[in-house]
Amino acid sequence: MLERIVEVLSPALEGERPVLVDGTLGLGGHSEALLRAHPRLRVVGVDRDPSALERSARRLAPFAERVDYVHAVYDEIPRALDDLGIAEVHGVLLDLGVSSPQLDEAERGFAYSYDAPLDMRMDPTRGLTAADVVNTYSAAELARVLRVYGEERFAARIAQAIVRERAGGPIDSTRRLADLVRGAIPAATRRTGGNPAKRTFQALRIEVNAELPILERALPAALSRLAVGGRIAVLSYHSLEDRITKRALAALATDTTPPDLPVPLPDRQPELRLLTRGAELPSQEENARNPRAASARLRAAERVRRA
Repeated sequence: MLERIVEVLSPALEGERPVLVDGTLGLGGHSEALLRAHPRLRVVGVDRDPSALERSARRLAPFAERVDYVHAVYDEIPRALDDLGIAEVHGVLLDLGVSSPQLDEAERGFAYSYDAPLDMRMDPTRGLTAADVVNTYSAAELARVLRVYGEERFAARIAQAIVRERAGGPIDSTRRLADLVRGAIPAATRRTGGNPAKRTFQALRIEVNAELPILERALPAALSRLAVGGRIAVLSYHSLEDRITKRALAALATDTTPPDLPVPLPDRQPELRLLTRGAELPSQEENARNPRAASARLRAAERVRRA
C-alpha cells in the first residue's frame, strides 16, 4: 500500500523541517518514497533487526544526510528521539509483521517451507528462540500461545504432540515442527486452508518477539511524540494487531465529555481525527502483484489536540 501510505502521511510532511519516524524500517521502501516526495524530510529509521538496518542504509544511501538509523524495538521510539534531541515528530509509520527477507532467508527460521533452525527472532542478537519456547513451555503454556496468538482451534492437541515429541529429544528444526503439527491436526481439516502449520508458526513468532505487548506499548509511546497536525499510519497483518491499533486510535478520537453535561468540555475533546474509515485493504491489483499484501490492514489518524 505504498502509494496510499504516501498519500495519507504527506499532508503532515510539508513544513520546513518535518520529521518522520519509521518505527519498522525493514527494507526502507516506504521511507524511500517519502524522502523522494519531501526534499526537506528527515527520517528516523528504527528496526530491531540489524540486517534490516544494513539493507535499508544501502537503499537509502542517496538520502544519507536526512536519515538516522536506530537499532531498537519500536516501543523505544521516545528514547530514540531523546537521544537524537528531537522533541516531537510530524509523522509516524508502523509497518508491522515480518519482512520479506526474514521470510525468505531460511536460516532465520520463520518459514515452514524451509528446513532451518527453529529461531524466529527478529533481532537475532537477543531473546528466546522458537526452539526455546517449543522445548521449555508446558503443554498448557504452549496451548495458550497457539490458541491466543495463532487462533488455532487444535491448540491443545498440537501442544500435547509437541510435549510427547520433545521427550525423545529437542525439537530444533522448522521442518520437524511443521511435520509434527500436520500429524496432530485431523486429516479432514488438513485438506483445506493452506499449510496446517501456518497458525502455529505465526503464534510462535508473535510469542518469541513479544509482538502484541510491544505494539500495545508502542502506539501510545509514538503518539505521545506526535505534533499537532502530525499523522500516524499503521499497517497490520492479522486481526490481533488490527484490534490493538483500532482500540488505541479510537480511544483518542473520542469525545469523553460525560453524557449528562449540556456542552462538550474542552479538555475532553478528541486528540485524534481518524483518517481511514475502518481498516483500508489493498487493491485487487496490489494483491495480484504481491500476494503477501493480501492480509494488510491500514489505519491512520491525525493529531488535532494535545492532551
